[in-house]
Amino acid sequence: MNTLRIKRVPTVVSNYQKEDSDDGARQVGGCGRNCLKQCCIQGAKLPLYAYKKVKDVVNEKASSGDENKEQPVPFLDSLVLGEWEDRMQKGLFRYDVTACETKVIPGEYGFIAQLNEGRHLKKRPTEFRVDKVLQPFDGNKFNFTKVGQEEVLFQFEPSNDEEPEFIPNAPIDVENSTSVVAINVSPIEYGHVLLIPRIFECLPQRIDRESFLLALDMAVEAGNPYFRLGYNSLGAFATINHLHFQAYYLATPFPIEKAPTRKITTAGNGVKIFELLKYPVRGLVFEGGDTLQDLANTVADSCICLQDNNIPFNVLIADAGKRIFLFAQVKFQIVGYTGMANFAAFGFLILDLTHLLFLLNKQCYAEKQALGEVNQELLDTQVNPAVWEVSGHIVLKRKEDYEGASEQNAWRLLAEVSLSEERFQEVNALIFEAIACGDDEKGNLTEDMIEEPDVTPPSHEDAGAINNSSYPAAMVAGKQECLVQQ
Repeated sequence: MNTLRIKRVPTVVSNYQKEDSDDGARQVGGCGRNCLKQCCIQGAKLPLYAYKKVKDVVNEKASSGDENKEQPVPFLDSLVLGEWEDRMQKGLFRYDVTACETKVIPGEYGFIAQLNEGRHLKKRPTEFRVDKVLQPFDGNKFNFTKVGQEEVLFQFEPSNDEEPEFIPNAPIDVENSTSVVAINVSPIEYGHVLLIPRIFECLPQRIDRESFLLALDMAVEAGNPYFRLGYNSLGAFATINHLHFQAYYLATPFPIEKAPTRKITTAGNGVKIFELLKYPVRGLVFEGGDTLQDLANTVADSCICLQDNNIPFNVLIADAGKRIFLFAQVKFQIVGYTGMANFAAFGFLILDLTHLLFLLNKQCYAEKQALGEVNQELLDTQVNPAVWEVSGHIVLKRKEDYEGASEQNAWRLLAEVSLSEERFQEVNALIFEAIACGDDEKGNLTEDMIEEPDVTPPSHEDAGAINNSSYPAAMVAGKQECLVQQ
């Protein structure tokens, strides 16, 4: 069993607390906001978590004899939760997400509904064009170098000696552009954080191989199936054009994780690619591979293909990095804007995204109305179907929608963002060409290729405990080996 070395005995000190010694001093200077820009970053220190690089994909099943053994909580879990709780106690969030009502909607899939009234009004407005998946970084607009250092939980980098390591006060490596984990000040769930790869390079919101591997490394290092990472491209409800992934804890299976799949093909590097079945949003699922790098590269290349073709998409990293879901989203034509804009929803969402009034092309909208694909009831919910919603965790903004939530309504809402079968196959062809594996099965799929996920849905009584239990106890089970907060 790998051991974690901590280079300093005292527990982690909050970024808010000042130390008199030179070693831990946090001087507020520069612009006075204690931000991550050059004006304030010189000489600053933050905790550093150096994780062990994993080369092989984690086994699907625990070895026999270990299945019933209570597993210790990984140190990264303790670190994320302890530091997130510290920031919550300091009042850094825009609202108390733990006070939001959450329930599992009765039905086959158990869609998860949360009532979060006013979140869309408290979120930072979008400042970029909405018709392009790839746009250059603009330092004049909001980006994560402008956040206060107190919002950063720790630096996240691979270990130099193949063993995990934690340093409570480490210099910030601006020259090599460290990656950081920070709080999401408008959280959806408990422990909602942002992973910001190579923050000082000021990368736009676009996937690359190195950054995607970092996100997958974090999922593997956390080792917790209830800790999931997500990504939204521009045009698929990313609201900040600075490369970042989101992650949070939710102690129940996502509906997407319970959907059956059908194998399409296997890439040359051993990565298996499946399509989702019996789910309102069409998508691909990636598993396996000869190495973790192979899995990361295959998914990253698929994302790069989509963004290069101006197709908006969402990604969910689930099951501690073992399964990755990829969803391309639909396109709508906008009146009052140049060219074809990419959106994952309807007219009201465009207003919510940009704070500008755009109207859907009347012919396009009329066609969808004629097909019975859109109705005013769905439009009025004002749900932004980003990665979490597409995965089955739906944030509702009105109490009447929460109280009347049903599996049928959730299904209809999510189906709006799904590609048609024809378009789905076209996009798949683009992806398979990009990753050079092709559709070996030529569509001739047999019943024995259909796989049911190894997820046992909770009973509605058990799922109700999401609300009733305390958040820390609900999110992480097992024995804590190492705590990081005082």
